[in-house]
Amino acid sequence: MRAIGIMALAAVLTTGASAQVATIDPNRAIDGDLATPAPRATAQPRTVQRTTPAPSPAQPAPGFDQAQSTPPPAYAGESANAQQQARAEAAQQADTTYAREDLLAAGEGVFGKGAAGLAGILERVLKDQGRPNAYIAGREAAGAFVVGLRYGSGIMTHKVEGQMPVYWTGPSVGFDVGGDANKVFVLVYNLYDTEDLFKRFPAAEGRLYLVGGFAATYLRRGNIVLIPIRLGVGYRAGVNVGYMKITHKAKWLPF
Repeated sequence: MRAIGIMALAAVLTTGASAQVATIDPNRAIDGDLATPAPRATAQPRTVQRTTPAPSPAQPAPGFDQAQSTPPPAYAGESANAQQQARAEAAQQADTTYAREDLLAAGEGVFGKGAAGLAGILERVLKDQGRPNAYIAGREAAGAFVVGLRYGSGIMTHKVEGQMPVYWTGPSVGFDVGGDANKVFVLVYNLYDTEDLFKRFPAAEGRLYLVGGFAATYLRRGNIVLIPIRLGVGYRAGVNVGYMKITHKAKWLPF
């Protein structure tokens, strides 16, 4: 019996051992390790980036010119040059022409201090013609019936070349037209060489100025303009002046 039990126990142990032993292929085991799947990456949340649309430019109102609304860029250099040029031109004009105050003082020396109407007629002439660079302060004598001759003499004052005596002759309507026809003040324009003054200056188309008892006419030769201002000669004398012939010396013949 004892021997039978020992045999049964050995059979049980043999059966359990055979049941627990498994055959393993070493190559397959290594490949299995290599084929082990990598751990799955955790999915990151997708971030959607939103772009803010740029604001559209403001539309100009109908009929509004955008090009005109934008001022051109100002350049300091150009502005400074323009200012310097303007100052230079103003200084040159002041040096070569006569201002209203100078002409008024010279005119009052001819017609008398505070002559009524002189300032007004000078204002109008200077506004239309600009500033002269010379003037003649003188006296006239005329004699005839209706149509005659005028003889005059005076001192021409030039802004650059100074003073010199001048004489002139020309048509006249006589003393029957006005009272104090023996005084005259002539504004001279564009006279750059005083020798160019000694010519015959015919009446030209221009404005006839009448202020108070003063009358001014318009004479021209080339670019040189003479505007004689007379007191007391009236409208007829202004329109009947045909020319002024200016000479260095006094002459009796007007031609």
